[in-house]
Amino acid sequence: MKTIYLLRHAKSDWGDAALADHDRRLNERGRDAAPRMGAYIKAKRYKPDLVLCSTARRTVETFELVKGDLGREVTVEFEEGLYLAEPRHLMQRLRSQDDAVKAVMFIGHNPGIAQFANELSASPKDAAEEKVHARMREKFSTCALAVIQSPAKAWRDVRAGGGTLKDFMRPKDLKD
Repeated sequence: MKTIYLLRHAKSDWGDAALADHDRRLNERGRDAAPRMGAYIKAKRYKPDLVLCSTARRTVETFELVKGDLGREVTVEFEEGLYLAEPRHLMQRLRSQDDAVKAVMFIGHNPGIAQFANELSASPKDAAEEKVHARMREKFSTCALAVIQSPAKAWRDVRAGGGTLKDFMRPKDLKD
């Protein structure tokens, strides 16, 4: 069994039009949402073995705000290729992981993260799963987290539609 955590970066600041998109930092709302999502991750005992994070400033800042809640010193790889990555690139990156790694977290951007989550997860099997899928399809908002489990024993065997969406949480759905 392999677990994939897909975390979209927290809300970013659009205030400086001269700043390149890659260099945008988190705004106040994002700096509030990321630690709340980190607390949720900790409470649910979600523990990635590896974090693959885009090099964009907003994704790096999101990682910095959640890393203390990931359960232990987690290995992180910052990769420029994950900046605005499409699902096919994310799948290639996922399938290239060492099988000793049991759980991977991507911290990235839409539309790729949302499309990848939908691609990985199979059709809902019951009403409870459909409710979670519906929330994810409604809007994969900033700082939202999807948790997908794949029955694959090896990362190279992870397939589109083969995983189960176990959880989907958005900052607005968190209780204060």
